[in-house]
Amino acid sequence: MTETNASRPLYGCMGLGGTWGPEPYGAAEIEAAEAAVTAALEIGITTFDHADIYRHGKSEAVFGELLARDSALRGRITLQTKCGIRLADGDRPGIYDLRGTSVLRRVEESLTRLRTDVIDVLLLHRPDPLADPDDLAGALVSLHAQGLVRRFGVSNMGAAQIAALQARLGLPIVANQLEMSLHKRDWVEAGVLLNTPAAAANGFPLGTLEHCRDHGIQVQAWGALAQGRFTGRQETPQERAAAELLAVLAERKQVTPETVLLWWLQRHPARIAPVIGTSDPARIRACGQAVGRPPELDHEEWYALWIAARGKPLP
Repeated sequence: MTETNASRPLYGCMGLGGTWGPEPYGAAEIEAAEAAVTAALEIGITTFDHADIYRHGKSEAVFGELLARDSALRGRITLQTKCGIRLADGDRPGIYDLRGTSVLRRVEESLTRLRTDVIDVLLLHRPDPLADPDDLAGALVSLHAQGLVRRFGVSNMGAAQIAALQARLGLPIVANQLEMSLHKRDWVEAGVLLNTPAAAANGFPLGTLEHCRDHGIQVQAWGALAQGRFTGRQETPQERAAAELLAVLAERKQVTPETVLLWWLQRHPARIAPVIGTSDPARIRACGQAVGRPPELDHEEWYALWIAARGKPLP
C-alpha cells in the first residue's frame, strides 16, 4: 500500500441490506444499496468493507446483487470482508470462532453471497481466545493458495495479538480495523495518560498504532463519523463544544464538517483510514473532500478539537 493511499477512506457496508431481523431483502433494499454505493464511487471511494454477520449476511447479499447487475463494477473496487463472529442463535449466545474449519466455511459463504470468486482482503473480526494460532494460520494459507483470498488483516486486535499471528503466517498482515473517532478516543488518550492515575481505566493496548505503523499495517477506523455526534445530534456539553469548533473550522477551510471530522483521524501519523458507515447518500457525499485530499488541519487545530471533545485539559 502506498503512502498516498494509506489514509484513503473506505465505505463500510454494515448499513446495507435492510433490517437485522429475519426479513428477506427486496427491491427497496437493493435500490438503497445501489444509491449508497453510487455515492461512494462518485467521491472516489474504491474499497468496500463487509462482514459475514452484517444484517445476518444480507449486506453481502445485496452487494452481490449490485455486482451481478454491473459486470464492470468488480474490477473497479477492492472487496474486503470479515469473519470470526457468530451471532446468537436460539439458546446459544453470540461467540467468537476462528477455528480453521469455521474460517474456511465462512469465506465460502461470503463468496457465494457476494457473487465473486475472490475476496481482496479478509479480516479476522474479533480475537478468539480458543483459536489455535497454527490451525488458523494454516486455514489462511490454504485460502490464499486456492486463490480465494488475496490478502489478510485483523480487526479489534492489539499489537501482541497481531505479532503472534504474524509469527505463524508467511503472508503479511495488511490491516487492523479499530473503533476510532473524535468520540472514541482511547487510542489517542492511551499514550498521553501513561504515568497518570487514569491510565488503568483506558484499556487500549499501548503500542498498537506504533506496531502497525512500523510494520506497514493500515489502521482502519470504524465508527469514524461517531454516529453523527458532532455533525448532527449532540448529547453532552463536550460534544456541543466540539461540534461548534468543527463548524468553525469547516467554514474557515470551505469544506464540510464531516470532512474535518475525518481529517482529524487522517492527520495522525498512523495514517488512519476512516471507514464511512452511513447509508445516507447525502452524508456519504459530504465526506468527499476527505478522499484524495491531504488533511488540512494544523497542529493547533488538531489539538483544539481533541481538547474540546475530551472536555478538559490534557494531563
